[in-house]
Amino acid sequence: MQQKSELLNVWLSLSNIHTHLNEKLELALLQEYDLSLKEFYVLHFISNAEEKKLRLLQLQELVGLSQSAVSRLVVRMEAKDCGALERHTCEDDRRGIYTRITKLGENKYNKALQTYNQVLQTELEKDGFETQLEDLTKKLF
Repeated sequence: MQQKSELLNVWLSLSNIHTHLNEKLELALLQEYDLSLKEFYVLHFISNAEEKKLRLLQLQELVGLSQSAVSRLVVRMEAKDCGALERHTCEDDRRGIYTRITKLGENKYNKALQTYNQVLQTELEKDGFETQLEDLTKKLF
């Protein structure tokens, strides 16, 4: 029984690390670019997709949000004050909707990516972080 409890504790510790990193990343992206972490991930996935476009269903699966949440997020990112995305109807399937990153969105993503990497690197280089992570992962295996 002790082993099961220890695995749970290790997993919770890893989850706390993940949550802490996400909070730091989100704060930096919101402060500098008015982008949530999910919005940043949307720009990332679309920017790296073939032809820089994805169907909303694909985006939903990649970002891990419900269909309605992805729809609302894309609408916000298409709005005139953001303008990072634009929607298009799929030519072979009129029910399908693609969202494509705009030049403005691409520029915003590239700048935000630098901040994202900088914040992540700073957090990963903090004293004891690597040792803590190594200890936790060893306990999992």
